[in-house]
Amino acid sequence: MAQALKREQDHAPLNRAPLAESITADVCIVGGGYTGLWTAIQLKQAQPELDVVILEKNLCGSGASGRNGGCVLTLAPKYLTLRRLFGEAEAVRIVKGSEAAVLAMADFCRTHQLDAELELDGAVYTATNQAQLGAMDAVLAELDAQRINSWRSLAADELKAKTGSNAHLAGEFSPIAGSVQPALLVRGLARVAEQMGVRIYENTPMLGIDYGQPALLRTPAGSVRATKVVLALNAWMASQFRQFARSIALVSSDMVITEPCPEQLAQQGLNHGAAVCDSRIFVHYYRRTRDGRLMLGKGGNTFAFAGRMLASFDQASQYVPMLRQAIRRFFPQLADVPIAASWSGASDRSVTGLPFFGQLDQQPNIVYGFGYSGNGVSTCYLGGQILASMVREEAEGWRTCALVSGPLGHFPPEPIRWLGSIMVRNAIRRKENAEDAERSPRWWDQWLARFAAAAGKSDHH
Repeated sequence: MAQALKREQDHAPLNRAPLAESITADVCIVGGGYTGLWTAIQLKQAQPELDVVILEKNLCGSGASGRNGGCVLTLAPKYLTLRRLFGEAEAVRIVKGSEAAVLAMADFCRTHQLDAELELDGAVYTATNQAQLGAMDAVLAELDAQRINSWRSLAADELKAKTGSNAHLAGEFSPIAGSVQPALLVRGLARVAEQMGVRIYENTPMLGIDYGQPALLRTPAGSVRATKVVLALNAWMASQFRQFARSIALVSSDMVITEPCPEQLAQQGLNHGAAVCDSRIFVHYYRRTRDGRLMLGKGGNTFAFAGRMLASFDQASQYVPMLRQAIRRFFPQLADVPIAASWSGASDRSVTGLPFFGQLDQQPNIVYGFGYSGNGVSTCYLGGQILASMVREEAEGWRTCALVSGPLGHFPPEPIRWLGSIMVRNAIRRKENAEDAERSPRWWDQWLARFAAAAGKSDHH
């Protein structure tokens, strides 16, 4: 009964009042998504006496945290990039930390009776055409060499059982992954944070920040004077702070979800919560929901000019026909199952495909972290560890992590960035359509596709 009540609380509408006065706090966190909430929770776990305030301009989770595809993945497939940027020891540390974050999330949900439909049934990265075969071989060989490889190749029958589809030619599986209902998770985190004593003000945008000790954060009807400030704005950082305008590119990830069809999914063997991703540059990803729906999404669609938030990021997806086509390819038996909803959202893609953390304008009491590049559901837990460690000024711990480096590289200025992104995106589409048809792509499409790192390429390909 208690568990049912807790789930009802997580579903219930929340009416948190906006800030309407001038207050003080030990720590003020701007942004009520995964990063901000995990930071607040981990600060309170370490120092329950800390006075922590969260300012959220809309509702907690109204950004990417509440509308992502719910795939719980790790940074292990990015090991080669981590090693190239930070060296072997730090790469190993970050991979281990990202895997520990997945398990810690599950422990947290159990401890606090937070029913977010978290199912650690693993992840499968697959090849759906000949060109994608062997996409993970190099990174898995290096993970093996470091004895941190949680992945294994699947036999044909296992591949079908894990993916529920005959469209996959090969696949690699890791048990340290899974899926979650993202909105239930973020709402549950907000509830637990408040139980710990965190004050949350929704519908309270930060209008400006005055440097100093303490710093002053101005809002429409009030202000916060805080000893420490955490900026957890993610995709909104570029529009709020000009110095980050070229640090990230905003690109949509678009998703659809079917009406419930548990019998059809069970017939396909998709009776679990594993996350499935193919090996395209802009991946398809899908999962089964607990109530028997298929959720399918695809990244790398709409690119924002100059990092500005587009109205389309808050609307039904304009790519539903493309997503329907993907469902027909993966699950032809579900072709007639109605689509219940579609949506879109902005992903903050960094040049490296990795998040980064630092101090704002060398202000030691103002820290930030963003750039999750479409892989933030569990990485935000690690981000919270890093930011909490920075706030606490720990001599060791995650404050010393190599991701505390600020942005590593910048995108070209506009309009070159936007025009180049569109050219690369279209070349990738042509290239991958040719590969799906087992044709050789045109050489210039292959050449342009090499610039995909600047367009948000996922690193496991």
